[in-house]
Amino acid sequence: MKKRLAVLSVCSVLSISLLAGVQADKPKAEAEQEHYVLAYKGKLPTNFTAKIEQAGGKVERVVEEIGIVEAASSNQDFLSKISQDTNIQSAGRELEAYLETDPDDAIQFTPGTPNGQKVTLDPNAPSYWDKQWDMQRLTHDGDSYKLNDGNHDTVVAVIDTGIDFSHPDLKDNADLAGSRTFVPGTTDAWDKNGHGTHVAGSIAANGKVKGVGPGLTVRAYRVFGATGGAQQSWITDAIVAAANDGVEVINMSIGGWRWMAHNLGEKGDSASMVAYQRAIQFAIQKGVTVVVSAGNDSKDLNNLHDMQAYWKATYGIDIKGPSRVVPAQIPGVITVSSSNEWSDKSIAFYSNYGNAIDVAGPGGDNGPLYDSLYRQNPAGNYLDKRDYTYRTLSTYPSYPVGGGNATTQFTDGQWHGYSYLHGTSMAAPKVAGVAGVIKSAHPEYSPAQVAAAIRQSAIDFGKVGVDPLYGAGEANIYNFLAKDTVKK
Repeated sequence: MKKRLAVLSVCSVLSISLLAGVQADKPKAEAEQEHYVLAYKGKLPTNFTAKIEQAGGKVERVVEEIGIVEAASSNQDFLSKISQDTNIQSAGRELEAYLETDPDDAIQFTPGTPNGQKVTLDPNAPSYWDKQWDMQRLTHDGDSYKLNDGNHDTVVAVIDTGIDFSHPDLKDNADLAGSRTFVPGTTDAWDKNGHGTHVAGSIAANGKVKGVGPGLTVRAYRVFGATGGAQQSWITDAIVAAANDGVEVINMSIGGWRWMAHNLGEKGDSASMVAYQRAIQFAIQKGVTVVVSAGNDSKDLNNLHDMQAYWKATYGIDIKGPSRVVPAQIPGVITVSSSNEWSDKSIAFYSNYGNAIDVAGPGGDNGPLYDSLYRQNPAGNYLDKRDYTYRTLSTYPSYPVGGGNATTQFTDGQWHGYSYLHGTSMAAPKVAGVAGVIKSAHPEYSPAQVAAAIRQSAIDFGKVGVDPLYGAGEANIYNFLAKDTVKK
């Protein structure tokens, strides 16, 4: 059975879906190899490899610390056979994540303003700070940098598409030697897409654009190639590896709809869900603060009816049980919705929301005109009403990449490595940067203490107190540092 996974198409987010496709009519000799996640009870048994081979499979990846194994098999009976192993808690087909882009990017170079003008930057400008509304707000116009801009001993792991380590705004802060790839067939963590470099710049850029902590170190844990998706086990392996490497913060700009595991397996949570939960808990127990994006589906994460209707309308599939979004609804993470430049009452039109939201981060949007039209009729076509200057400007690979997300034109017509993007993918790294600077000031803080500090220092947007849109409010590093007794 060949797996065919649905793709969520809302701007710049790493989306995960777990729709299995229909079986193709092919001769048995052409049976395609499937990948599976096996979640064992406790430690891996000494004979797990032999058991997998006896069931007709082959071990592809082992994450020993949390008892997770990725196996491959072309045997249609493999899953039923291996599930009979009493040492296994859960087994299932492996889920896959895909990197999303704006749907029109492949058709035309995206316009930048409602009048059709492209967003243009001067490559000779000494700084683009005047265009970073998001950083201005997060840092109180740069005042936080004078108090604490992070330090190189504090590492933020970027589990994403990689990083452009040669970028002039990142080369001093990006840890090439410590970075790793988990994509089979690749040997390095260089970014071939663009998404990860934009995320990394939001955390620690120090040049024409600034990140929240321009003194922090960012390290790439690459789980996405130039094209295609990332298997669940690659992401799981990256989380565990980053925790073992001693990073202080993990950023995962990853989101997407998943059914609750008991809809997929007879033994409880699905193997992929177990793997995700174990990996994140492993990281937290190692003292790592994990920051994740809420997702870009414009949905209430806590409204089961809303989610069921979304799946039915979008994919024609009836979900009979609970549903959750991962990693946004996994316990222990800091879940980030996306705020915008022009409103303190309404989050970005695409952002998920609900009780799972801890805080918001400025992820940008298409401006108030587009927002008003979208909210009147989400199905309408308002592409010519977008204003990209309301998105967030950050680093982008300084070499051409195939991701299709470059939204910025330069006056000399050359490629200079900056782009306007929006999404909860852009919101989460702002909060990860805040977490990194807090850890720089207080390396003794536990993940729970970091999360509490972020919530307590947030700007209270939306309804007074905690609300489903902003959580505790929009994260703000200056608010924390201004009241902190420990200075850099």
